Amino acid sequence: MSEAISPIDTPNTPDDTVLPEGWLRVKSLDLEAQGVAHRPDGKVVFIDGALPFEVVSAQIHRSKSSFEKGTLTDIHRESSQRVRPACPHFGLHEGACGGCKMQHLHVSAQVAVKQRVLEDNLWHIGKVKPDNLLRPIEGPAWGYRYRARLSVRHVRKKGQVLIGFHERKSRYVADMKECHVLAPHVSAMLVPLRRLIESMDAVETLAQIELAMGDMAPTAGANGGAGEVVAMVLRHLEPLSEGDLARLRAFAAANPGLQWWLQPKGPDSIHRLDELPGHTTGQLAYQLPDFGITMPFRPTDFTQVNPHINRVLVSRALGLLAVQKTERVIDWFCGLGNFTLPLATQAREVLGVEGAEALVARSRENLKLNVEQKKALAPAVSALAATKFVARNLFEMTPELLSGDGAADKWLVDPPREGAFALVQALAALHQQPELRKGWTPPRRIVYVSCNPATLARDAGVLVQEAGYRCTKAGVVNMFPHTAHVESIAVFELQD
Repeated sequence: MSEAISPIDTPNTPDDTVLPEGWLRVKSLDLEAQGVAHRPDGKVVFIDGALPFEVVSAQIHRSKSSFEKGTLTDIHRESSQRVRPACPHFGLHEGACGGCKMQHLHVSAQVAVKQRVLEDNLWHIGKVKPDNLLRPIEGPAWGYRYRARLSVRHVRKKGQVLIGFHERKSRYVADMKECHVLAPHVSAMLVPLRRLIESMDAVETLAQIELAMGDMAPTAGANGGAGEVVAMVLRHLEPLSEGDLARLRAFAAANPGLQWWLQPKGPDSIHRLDELPGHTTGQLAYQLPDFGITMPFRPTDFTQVNPHINRVLVSRALGLLAVQKTERVIDWFCGLGNFTLPLATQAREVLGVEGAEALVARSRENLKLNVEQKKALAPAVSALAATKFVARNLFEMTPELLSGDGAADKWLVDPPREGAFALVQALAALHQQPELRKGWTPPRRIVYVSCNPATLARDAGVLVQEAGYRCTKAGVVNMFPHTAHVESIAVFELQD
């Protein structure tokens, strides 16, 4: 298990001070935000709820030959970075929500922990040390979450419906009445949503609500034209009665900007529920104002959870890439074009590559929309660079496929948690076997955006040890405050 030592506090007693029997001195946090301590014999103890440099006692609930796991019971010396959690559902108590893991730690200290996680992973897994550490990308600590998957359960014994995240380390749904990481007006809907589901004929067969929010106001005339669009995808395991459909429409009409989507089967079955007269919500979309880009999306399309951070992240990534008007750029794992379309405002030519044909089709629609919008604003000016989207299985990339997509001056890589191992291996093969290139040349600069520090570190090791690159910069992106999730960004420069 990986440890992340955090420089968030200074102990006021020497490390060699003998502690009373059973007391533990916490040294670090692991990737699950558990405090990490050691017994006098060196045995590792993972402690839920403990913070670095605290002296604590713990109730052990799992013991193995090499480690123990426990839960905090007493704090004998408290960290100066411990804070009171904002949410009453956070904690170690029975039924506590498992959506957040770090609300008891000051948000700036959370970022310090994540920065150390990134550095440790890069070194221990990839043997890579960045030349420079980037300033962390931070944003609002509360109300930032514009996407969420909320479970729905009718609990007969309690005679009520629960809607929310799962309890800590449990399959049960937490009894949530508020959520401080959701947008405030969505948090305020949690209890009314429970009442709505309780009133429905299909109360026993409603499985989940997938939430997606845009950051654009609805079109004129939609509930006065104010407020953000909130899309809720209701997964139902049996057909809904006309009465239930009417209840959903009435609930939407009472909540400005809310639109219902229904999912009776798989993802392909998702469709929007028609709305009551006078209640017309706008297009679900988000903006990238630094580039004049609008990104419509469906509620189940992949978009970043935190739109505030996403705007900064796109600007930071493109600033680090420093694209010139004469350059060709490839955006690998491009999705809907979150980076591709902003790149098209700066480059000569852009290629967006994504694994799913459906996402490629959606990205082409977004390209067309933005070209038309820019032409309408400035007809005499070339709207966007020549931009093309293609579908490729990026987990089965080969040197031949890679060179077949042509040379590019720079790359933007934004893979899922699995990383971009096949892609960087193909790049390394072309570096080590020049005879395979046939005129192809490697990118001079790569900006890699990651949602998993372990796979970033693995891929960074390939780029640095095998493909001829140097890691010049790296830093964390606090996309998910109060969770242990670590997003990051790294820059790689081709060495002469």
